[in-house]
Amino acid sequence: MGESFGQWQMGCDEQAMPFIDQASIACGFHASDPTIMSKTIKLAIQHNVMIGAHPSYPDLQGFGRRSIPCSEAEITNLVIYQVGALKAMCESQNTEIRYVKPHGALYNDMQKDPLIFEAVVDAVSCFNVPLMTLAIQDKQVMLDIADNYDVPLLFEAFADRRYLSSGQLAPRSLPGSVIHDENEILDQVRQITHYGKVRTLDGYTISIDADTICVHGDNLDAVRMIEKIRTSINGDIGQ
Repeated sequence: MGESFGQWQMGCDEQAMPFIDQASIACGFHASDPTIMSKTIKLAIQHNVMIGAHPSYPDLQGFGRRSIPCSEAEITNLVIYQVGALKAMCESQNTEIRYVKPHGALYNDMQKDPLIFEAVVDAVSCFNVPLMTLAIQDKQVMLDIADNYDVPLLFEAFADRRYLSSGQLAPRSLPGSVIHDENEILDQVRQITHYGKVRTLDGYTISIDADTICVHGDNLDAVRMIEKIRTSINGDIGQ
């Protein structure tokens, strides 16, 4: 959330915020600016939503979706820089960040490369908050690295993205990688929350043990979907 920039508007944060528990707020490298960050923090406080930092590669033009070659030290520093900015903005409003979730290509790259994952963990260890990462079947390498830095992990699943049989997200370049049909999205959420499983793009069923479910708030259709997901989850809890 908070992915507008200057006069350019992105997303439907005001409509989405009442239905979520956690808001991953852009920190300026792929989107946002100090004023947008401040407004988004206020909105999260208003709706009692947990605030997370959403750092990325320095890629405004590509919305953080392009991998940028960086050394491990550079990745650690750019994450510290961005999270530190949001942390200061939160403290100015008497609140705090509660987790860190990298955005876009940085998120994807850290799933595939343990050195990048460790560079991110190193940065997050400065803030004494959990790191949010993809819920995959073989978590041990990530858990071992995080334990070395005393960083808790939050594992997330995606409501509107297809998976590969490896447990990784299907790249957006693949047809069908993004789910648009609302019944299919709700079915995937139920599969995750009820059974801890998900059907992959290539036809397999894999286990997925998640702490949180990622949804997107970048258009009105997505916001309506968030409301339905919220209603579905609340109904499951009520049962």
